Amino acid sequence: RAGRFTAMRVAIAGAGNVGLHVANALRRAGHDVLIIEQRQAVADRAVVEAGVEWFIGDSCEVSSLREARLDRCEVLVAATGDDEDNLVTSLLAKQEFGIPRVIARVNHPKNEWMFTENWGVDQFVSTPQLITSLVEEAVNVGKLVEILRFEGGLARLVEVTLAANSPVVGKAIRDIEIPRDATIVALLREDHLIVPRGDTVFETGDEVLALVTPDSEDTVRHLLTTD
Repeated sequence: RAGRFTAMRVAIAGAGNVGLHVANALRRAGHDVLIIEQRQAVADRAVVEAGVEWFIGDSCEVSSLREARLDRCEVLVAATGDDEDNLVTSLLAKQEFGIPRVIARVNHPKNEWMFTENWGVDQFVSTPQLITSLVEEAVNVGKLVEILRFEGGLARLVEVTLAANSPVVGKAIRDIEIPRDATIVALLREDHLIVPRGDTVFETGDEVLALVTPDSEDTVRHLLTTD
């Protein structure tokens, strides 16, 4: 049975290119979108989907967020170009308004360590880190590469292209000891997606996607690579 679509009310702090792109994409998907932007001039020249709401104010001020009725939102996206502003906005959204889901943009990778639950961040997105991972994934065979982090790093999506001397080549999934807190999510083989099962046999050149935790990542690395 098809799942029922549930529209969310999403607040987006910052009407730069990133914020506007997210706002328009979510609005096209049928969600209620509120953009919080400090500068009226930015809002005046912005091109947004019909139905996107605006609030002109400082997302780092509790009074502004209260006036914007942030308490009516299920999700906040802190998407400004300033990491300090994104952290303060995230913290206020979580602590003062109890927003269930807070997603923050990281502009400078050196600041990633601060984007944790202690600052109200449920998930951060670091474009430089993501691009670096995708480059490494494209050019490195036999190396485990982190693609995404979830829940502040407690869960990680990693990828490896199996080299010919990978310990798992020729073995079925059921024949290797995968840690209980890790799972093989998918295999990409010659442009085909394979949903892994117990009898799925690893082959040289397979792109293996796995979900791991910090405790299981090294074990999975040793299982799939020669590192």
